[in-house]
Amino acid sequence: MTPQGSWPFLPETPLSQRIQRIADQIQREMADLIRNELKDPRLGMVTVSAVRVSKDMGYADVYVTVMGRTLDEDFSPSIEVLNNAAGFLRGELGRRLMVRMIPRLRFHYDEATSRGNRMSALINQAIAEDEAHHPAGADEA
Repeated sequence: MTPQGSWPFLPETPLSQRIQRIADQIQREMADLIRNELKDPRLGMVTVSAVRVSKDMGYADVYVTVMGRTLDEDFSPSIEVLNNAAGFLRGELGRRLMVRMIPRLRFHYDEATSRGNRMSALINQAIAEDEAHHPAGADEA
């Protein structure tokens, strides 16, 4: 997410503050709805990492991460389940939020977490290879 209110970005306006508050509220409610209302076994453990609402409140892009047993596990079934349940989730958001218009929901996989996990695995692998080539006791002699 881009920082608002700092150079070279435009200053925060009351409208953008309102949209950010709505996005934060959608993120909280969406996490609760996914956890408590959706019972599809293909879903897995889903975390709502960010929500971006368009300026006209027409769409909300919901970024999620899916916790799997491995780093390379396929996340597309979970995204498919969420996109298929978008209408139901939008209706439930309408019952919970006190806003006139509920944006249409579009779910996307947030790759930031998986990229971070891959980077961490690569760093650990490089450290292990370095320690294998240069044992700790060999440098002291």
